Amino acid sequence: MTLSATPSDDTRARVGFIGLGAMGGPVAARIAPHRDLLVFDRNPAAVARLTAHGARAASPEEIGAACDVVFISLPRTEDVWSVVRGPMGLAATLHPGAVVVDMTTGRPADDVELERTLGTRDIGYADAPVSGGPQSAAAGTLAIFVGAAEATLSRIRPVLDLISDRVLHVGQVGAGHTVKLVNNLMSACNRVATREAVAIAARSGVDLRACIDAVNQSSGRSYITEWTYPRFLLDDEPADQDFRLALMVKDVALALECAASAGVVTCMGTLTHEIMSAGVSELGADADINRLMTLSS
Repeated sequence: MTLSATPSDDTRARVGFIGLGAMGGPVAARIAPHRDLLVFDRNPAAVARLTAHGARAASPEEIGAACDVVFISLPRTEDVWSVVRGPMGLAATLHPGAVVVDMTTGRPADDVELERTLGTRDIGYADAPVSGGPQSAAAGTLAIFVGAAEATLSRIRPVLDLISDRVLHVGQVGAGHTVKLVNNLMSACNRVATREAVAIAARSGVDLRACIDAVNQSSGRSYITEWTYPRFLLDDEPADQDFRLALMVKDVALALECAASAGVVTCMGTLTHEIMSAGVSELGADADINRLMTLSS
């Protein structure tokens, strides 16, 4: 597919953003001061927060008809398909040469189908999931894993650079979601392993803060010991929906699907999925992921 020519440094490109939730909202807010931004979300309050930053409310159909680059940030790949397909979906309403950027954490196999579907109308596609919570999104420090052809990346790079200074081109379409799922599988396994290990120290009479401080100067340190324990557990700072537990269970399940497709045995990943699924049953699907660490072993 050859995209219609548009200068890669064109700051006049009109941008659309569909999905203004916990991550999409702060990401879109970083774009709003710099571009003509059209936004949509089913939650009117989320839209109002973005219009306060200078964005304009629009329907998905209006976004498709007007925009050169459209970002999608929704809970699941199925939601992305609902926005792309249909008589008034992005595949039908975007002009040739436009680009769809999927920031949802989804299936790499779907990326290939989305690229093919959009490519029939000379519309580009990139998967660009992110790592980091809402605070990182607001600060512009998210890691963005981009799977895209070089020509597509050059089209969207100026907007991605507004979002974060950590834009990582990891390969062709599908590679972004693969890396994101690998990252989240590792993060989930680290959470479960750290929770069990720290319980040994606590039940053996070791002060929890002393244990975490020591580990953070040693080889066992991780994001969980350096961030989660000091912030949410030792200092008991209220969790602020950093990431919903049910979404992590979904991501781990998707990572296991990728493992099966690649012929990789994932004993630790499978056990982690079981433990986190049990956490959803006990804490609820909407519980913050950090609360998993408070469950007794």
